[in-house]
Amino acid sequence: MSDKIKLGISSCLLGNKVRYDGQHARDSWLVDVLGHYAEYVPVCPEVECGLPIPRPAMHLEGSVESPRLIVIRDGKDVTEQMLSFCEKKIPELAKENLCGFVFKSKSPSSGMERVKLYQEGKGTPQKIAVGLFAKSFMDAFPLLPVEEEGRLQDPILRENFIERIFIIYRWYQLLESKPKVKDLIQYHSQHKLLIMSHSVEHYRSMGKLVADTNQENLAGNMVRYLELLMQGTKKAATLARNQNVLLHILGYFKKDLTTDEKAELLEIFNLYKQEHVPLIVPITLLNHYVRKYDKTYLKEQYYLNPHPMELNLRNHV
Repeated sequence: MSDKIKLGISSCLLGNKVRYDGQHARDSWLVDVLGHYAEYVPVCPEVECGLPIPRPAMHLEGSVESPRLIVIRDGKDVTEQMLSFCEKKIPELAKENLCGFVFKSKSPSSGMERVKLYQEGKGTPQKIAVGLFAKSFMDAFPLLPVEEEGRLQDPILRENFIERIFIIYRWYQLLESKPKVKDLIQYHSQHKLLIMSHSVEHYRSMGKLVADTNQENLAGNMVRYLELLMQGTKKAATLARNQNVLLHILGYFKKDLTTDEKAELLEIFNLYKQEHVPLIVPITLLNHYVRKYDKTYLKEQYYLNPHPMELNLRNHV
C-alpha cells in the first residue's frame, strides 16, 4: 500500500484548466500542504463525459430527487450523458481504494451540497441540490469522508475530514494484513480515545462489538465495525468531548505526576475549556508526560497524534 493517502478530487482544484470557461480553481492548501501526504485521483465529470473545454455554462433544473443538467444557453439536456459517465466511472473508482473525495463546491456536477436548483421558467434558484456526479459517488460510497474545498476553509470541518481520511487509511492497512481477531482488537485499542472524542455512544457500541468478535464472525463484525467507526467520527469532536478525553488521559498519570505537574495540566485544560488556548496546547503537554513517564498504552493512542503536525490542525480556538 502506498505511503500516501489516495484521495479523489475535482480536477480543477489541482490547477487543471478543465472548467467551463477554460480556467482552473487551484486550491493552494490542497495542492501545496495536503498534497505532501495525498496521492490524488483527479476527476472532471463534465470533460470525462465528453463535453468540451471551454463549454457553455450549465445548471440544475427540476426536482431535488431527480434534477436535470441543463445547458443554460440553449436548454440542451445533458443529464443522461452525465449519468452514463457516472455509471462507468464509479466502478473504476471503487478499484482505487480511495480514502475520501474533495469536490468542487457549487458545481452542478460535483457540488456535494447547496447547489443551485432552478425551476423551469423561473429565474430564482434554491440552494438545495447536489451535483449529479457527487450524488452518484456518495450513494456508492456512503462511508467515505467527503468534503468541498470551500467547506475545508472551516478549521473544524478541515480537522474532522483529515482525521477521518487517516482513520480509513489505517483501516485499509489493517485489511491488507489479512487480520485476525487480535488485529481488530489492536486497531480498536489504538483508536479508542479518538473515537471517544467524536461519539461516546459509538465508542461503547464498538467496544461491545469487538468484545463479541471471534474468528467465525470476524468478517461480518469488521463490516459493522467500519460502519460504526465512520458514522461515529463523522460527528465533530467538540470542546466538551475533547475535555472529557483529556481528563480521561489524566487518569493514567495519577501515580506519576507531581502536585505541580497535575496542577499545570488542569490549568491548561481549563484554559482550553474557556477557549483561551487551542487543543494542541494540552495535547503537546500530555505528549511530554507520555514520554517522560513512558506510558506505552498512551504512546499508541492516535488521539494524541492523529495526523502529521505539519498540517497545522488543532491550532484553532
